[in-house]
Amino acid sequence: MIDAHAHVEMFKKEIPAVVEESRKHLIAVVDSITEYRKFHVWKSWELLKPYFGFIFPTLGFAPNEARRGNWEKVREVEQFILEHRDEIVAIGEIGLDYYYAKTEEERKNQREIFHYFLNLALELEMPVVLHARDAEREVYEEVQRKGLLGYFHSYTGNIETAKEIAENGHFIGISTGVTFIPEVREVVKALDIESILVETDAPYMSPFKGEKNKPHYVKVAVEEIAKLKELSIEEVEKITHENAVKFFKLNLR
Repeated sequence: MIDAHAHVEMFKKEIPAVVEESRKHLIAVVDSITEYRKFHVWKSWELLKPYFGFIFPTLGFAPNEARRGNWEKVREVEQFILEHRDEIVAIGEIGLDYYYAKTEEERKNQREIFHYFLNLALELEMPVVLHARDAEREVYEEVQRKGLLGYFHSYTGNIETAKEIAENGHFIGISTGVTFIPEVREVVKALDIESILVETDAPYMSPFKGEKNKPHYVKVAVEEIAKLKELSIEEVEKITHENAVKFFKLNLR
């Protein structure tokens, strides 16, 4: 199995133990190293670098940081991406989050920074990992306009947009939240498994109340998808694994 989206850096001192446990169950983890609050990309990079080869990094700028409109930080992250362009498997996560960005100024900041990193992905010819909350349609249309390939991580939007995303060759991320979010369960039922990647978004979206999510809990998402799609667990594992390798062009050891 591959966890297609996690934030292992957020475990801080627990990182070695989390990685060790993950290795027992998973082939790889794609970690979205994202500029967000106190989690600066350069600090997160150094924390995870010893585990590269098992952890595959992306680099991005979270929309909830983007709403602040700090362009000095944007350019620092851009420079870091350019320096590590040959070591990452995608740009992201980037996107729009209108659940948290309430004012027009915050949304304007998000849009401008989102467009900036889409253009960088275009320049580097890289796929994008997308965070879209209460803005799925807008994010999708921008990615389409740019002609980029996108992974809509931890998707919680409507079925109609999900179908259109999938029909145009992009991928939908189904997180461990599939166990408790009814809308996500309906999206799973509506999509072909060939359009789905599985993820934890660890340490968020835990399927176990009162406990941090862990990358190896991605199996919970696989099992739930298998039930909803009336497929075997082995088939869901196999196809979602192939989807992740295809999207991120993973060079697995």
